[in-house]
Amino acid sequence: MTTDSPAGAGGSSASSGTGAPPKTTAKAILVSIVAAVGGFLFGFDSSVINGAVDALNNEFGLTNSPLLAGFTVACALLGSAVGAWFAGPVADRYGRVRVMLIAAALFAISSIGSGLAFAVWDLIIWRILAGVGIGIASVIAPAYIAEIAPAHIRGRLGSLQQMAIVLGIFVALLSDALLAGVAGGAANEFWIGLEAWRWMFLVGVIPSVIYAVLALRIPESPRYLVAKGQLEKAGEVLASVEDTRSPESVRAKIQEIDESLRRDVKPSLRDLKGDRFGLKPIVWVGILLSVFQQFVGINVIFYYSTTLWQAVGFSESQSFLASVINGLINVVSTIVAILIVDRVGRRPMLLGGSLGMTLSLLVMAIAFSQSMPTVSESGEATVGLPGAWGPIALVAANLFVVSFAITWGPVVWVLLGEMFPNYLRAAALSVAAAAQWVANFLITVSFQSLADVGLSLAYGLYTAFALLSFIFVYKAVAETKGKELEDMVA
Repeated sequence: MTTDSPAGAGGSSASSGTGAPPKTTAKAILVSIVAAVGGFLFGFDSSVINGAVDALNNEFGLTNSPLLAGFTVACALLGSAVGAWFAGPVADRYGRVRVMLIAAALFAISSIGSGLAFAVWDLIIWRILAGVGIGIASVIAPAYIAEIAPAHIRGRLGSLQQMAIVLGIFVALLSDALLAGVAGGAANEFWIGLEAWRWMFLVGVIPSVIYAVLALRIPESPRYLVAKGQLEKAGEVLASVEDTRSPESVRAKIQEIDESLRRDVKPSLRDLKGDRFGLKPIVWVGILLSVFQQFVGINVIFYYSTTLWQAVGFSESQSFLASVINGLINVVSTIVAILIVDRVGRRPMLLGGSLGMTLSLLVMAIAFSQSMPTVSESGEATVGLPGAWGPIALVAANLFVVSFAITWGPVVWVLLGEMFPNYLRAAALSVAAAAQWVANFLITVSFQSLADVGLSLAYGLYTAFALLSFIFVYKAVAETKGKELEDMVA
């Protein structure tokens, strides 16, 4: 995992060569924000389908095909796994910024295609293409931020990725609610003869263009530049993001990075091979962090929340409002995470988050076990939560979002960006992110089938995984707070 260095060893103060407290330039923050815009698109594109699920099911006749309906929602995640798998090697070859531009193009094209889809197979193709862009963004943003951020605030800047993701989720949910509200329903016509659900996808073109324009204005990662032999340019970038670095300390840092990257062969996925179960132990830690982050069922809330709340008796407008509240709580909680991650540390936050998620998910499972048949005002047979169980489930869902958003949401991305040695960071991050998307796909595509058996079964499983995540972190995850990337070992 990581080595434990003596206090001050590899720290940013020492590396500055001045002994002064480390200072961060505005440029370090700004370029990290730009990189994190990819996370915004990641969150927006993955959650925008939330408000369109029921309209899509009716439009393409999926109401009696739960597996196909689930696949239509989840297929983007398969594309995400593919995008994540190849993002690292491509970024090592062509650079982090160029890969950001590729992701932006994929987002824009898929938004247009999804909005104009004429059949379910057509929509699936565009959603898979969107997924490839999401997967690329999920790898390149944390890798770039970790490689350009000074060590003393790397956790905060790395958390910007999750902040951007949750903002993307929130904006997608809010946009869905507004479009459905103005049109009188997601399936109703909104503008120029297109239904509201189509515009939910089409508006994704706007942030895609913004991302591309901003990506053209940020410098390349200094560690990528060193790997390509552009030492002088790498030094300029390093000096620009940490203003306490003297020319001598910059040269020393460049040499340190160069030594950590020096090897006889180019970086590749072969670097991840190890003696235990085929991969290096640190790679397995990254994979399992990614899997547990998804197996607690967080994205069920953001992909299916509107349908979920309607399933237990909420009206469509109430369900959209509940989804927006979930998204807003997610944003506020992530701000808290950014403020504390470099003080509290990664490991304690994960352990606390696991306990919070376990308890809130258990309450949700118990609440959903109380559901019973009801008859709506229109005479339609449905299900609902009697008495206080509806509000209890809603509060528990929001507490689950808080527990996740303060801890596992941002901290996993911070760890994935910083826990791997320089020479295998991009490749290891690709594999871990691909595993995350596969796990996300399995949870998402199985939810509707599990929900048909009972929501209490689904949330009971998520409770068990949350408890297992606590045991895993306690046994296998090391602290990385304040360590230089060059101190990370496999």
